[in-house]
Amino acid sequence: MQGLFFESDSGVRYLLRFLVLIIGFWTAWRSGRAAAEGWNGYPTVVVYTLLLGVAMRFLHFALFQGPFISPFYYILDVAILLVFSSAGFRIRRTRQMVQNYYWLYEPTSAFSFKKKD
Repeated sequence: MQGLFFESDSGVRYLLRFLVLIIGFWTAWRSGRAAAEGWNGYPTVVVYTLLLGVAMRFLHFALFQGPFISPFYYILDVAILLVFSSAGFRIRRTRQMVQNYYWLYEPTSAFSFKKKD
């Protein structure tokens, strides 16, 4: 399990990797929200996340000498980033629908809404 996410690290590199991951997760969250705010569909979120996955792989390659062209790490990055971007998209879309069409919809959770009876 040692080398699953990181090859070998010590000291400040852990902190720097943590900051890069936080920036990536925040960017995924914001890209999901941006797609929802533009009234774009969910496929736009997937495309943004695929591109963000390439950027994250490049950051790991450039800063930490990790593998750049590695399908395993790319799929792992995209899967984790897709969770954050999907959450940002669904939360923002729920708020949009409930606020803009308050006479039609009511929230059932932070991620979903339903028609009013």
